Amino acid sequence: MNHSGTARRLVMTHGWNSTAYQILNPGMRHWFNGEESAVVGYQRRGGYLLAAGAPVCPPERMAEVTAQFEAFAASQKCRVCYVCAGDRLRDSFASSPEHSVVALGAQPVWNPRDWAPMVRDHASLRAQLLRARNKGVWVEEADARIAARDPELVGILEDWLAHRRLPPMHFLVEPEVLRGEVEDRVVLVASRNGRQIAYLMASPIAARKGYLIEEIARRHDAPNGTSELLIDAAMRRFAADEREYVTLGLVALGRNVFRESPLWLRGLMYFARAHANRFYNFRGLEYFRTKMHPAGWETIYLISREPRFSFRTLYAVGGAFSGISPIRAVGLGIAKAAREEILGLAS
Repeated sequence: MNHSGTARRLVMTHGWNSTAYQILNPGMRHWFNGEESAVVGYQRRGGYLLAAGAPVCPPERMAEVTAQFEAFAASQKCRVCYVCAGDRLRDSFASSPEHSVVALGAQPVWNPRDWAPMVRDHASLRAQLLRARNKGVWVEEADARIAARDPELVGILEDWLAHRRLPPMHFLVEPEVLRGEVEDRVVLVASRNGRQIAYLMASPIAARKGYLIEEIARRHDAPNGTSELLIDAAMRRFAADEREYVTLGLVALGRNVFRESPLWLRGLMYFARAHANRFYNFRGLEYFRTKMHPAGWETIYLISREPRFSFRTLYAVGGAFSGISPIRAVGLGIAKAAREEILGLAS
């Protein structure tokens, strides 16, 4: 079996972290332990190996596998940072003086079997669903392998990315998921008047009998309520399959998650939350997920192999997500925002 097949087998057996299936996305490297019973998806950025979430392995072997991966990183003269890790990995490092833990944000979670009663209890959500249906929007499931080659879905993604102010992001928010492993993913497509206008892609979280709703892309002229209609269809599909866990993924810089961060990082995060919304709508993203009435929120962490979390580590993580220098990414965002405002004034 090739390494790609081995990684997928492990993910579909032991994947517990919400990002587990994303290690199969384009651009990920894979490290395996000696007997190939564990895998870490990672990217190298400068002097760092940035792991995607936690190692994928039997939970009782987590400490052993992290030690082996960190020894591999040391042999490469690199430091390890686990990006978007959950409580399970944080708890395994709770007594380690060699690791620092900071909160990156939080992710909303649902049991999909509770979704339909929740919708019945919230008129505002029902109104959004009805708004889309009244505009003639309907949702159907697509074969993921066929969807990966569908030029209409590629066009939706291109339109969606073109109307975002920051350049496309990568690593654990890779927009080109249709180019990755799709065999186990669920794809739902929203159409109107015979034209595809949006799609949702969900990736399995096998060890939790659940899914990560990894991407919702929509054309800029899709009617209000289209995204909510896709989520509603996904939740009902997962409930019918007796799934137990669904998340819409990380909301970076979410409120009330900075307590575990050092003072300098808390200040930086509060500043970004207050002033970066013109480039990336942190608050809007949090508001959208909140109005879906999640059952709870799970804190998501950065865990670095260093006694104190450093700015150098944060810079490396930012570079992985942006794919370029974070400073250059912000500069491009500012330039695009300024250009749009000038064109708006001119018109």
